[in-house]
Amino acid sequence: MKNIVFDLGRVVFAQDPKKSSDEFKQFFSYVQQSPMPQFWVDYDLGVSTLDDVVRELSAYRGVAEDYTRELIMLAISRQETIAPTAALIRDLKRAGYRLYVLSNMSREFIDYLRQQEVYANFEGDVVSCEVGVVKPMPQIYDILLEKFSLVAQETMFIDDRRENVDAAVAKGIAAFHFDRNDYEGSCARLREILL
Repeated sequence: MKNIVFDLGRVVFAQDPKKSSDEFKQFFSYVQQSPMPQFWVDYDLGVSTLDDVVRELSAYRGVAEDYTRELIMLAISRQETIAPTAALIRDLKRAGYRLYVLSNMSREFIDYLRQQEVYANFEGDVVSCEVGVVKPMPQIYDILLEKFSLVAQETMFIDDRRENVDAAVAKGIAAFHFDRNDYEGSCARLREILL
């Protein structure tokens, strides 16, 4: 194994649930659905703007657009680096692995996350809003492999959604299903496999 590819949401970055109200958690509960609502998929695809998603999410939740925009901006600013994953990333980098990102992410979210310290460890990324394809669509894995000249059999993909892991395996990529409810345990298992 030479290349390790990370999903971002709930693998590298997450919101601390202890810092969020029940109202906030309920408002964004649809992101746990599989599949997610089409308006959010379109936002991740880059075919919808922030204004578009504010309008559609407001209608979906039956609330004012100003309120929705405020919550989205709050959701972005509350993204924190997951400490066990950050430590794992640093150790993988030191061990000589090449590290990449493959993520479904909208423009405003990825612009914020790229400014975080841990992001400097990645040699490159494929982000859905920039390529117009989302996981688990097979094409996004092809884009990743081609963009960085990666050999599938030398590459491991880490994601918290089973359907994204399965799609990577179908492309011949080794994959690890990251438990979003057990960061420490998932990182410990990855250390056993990779370090």
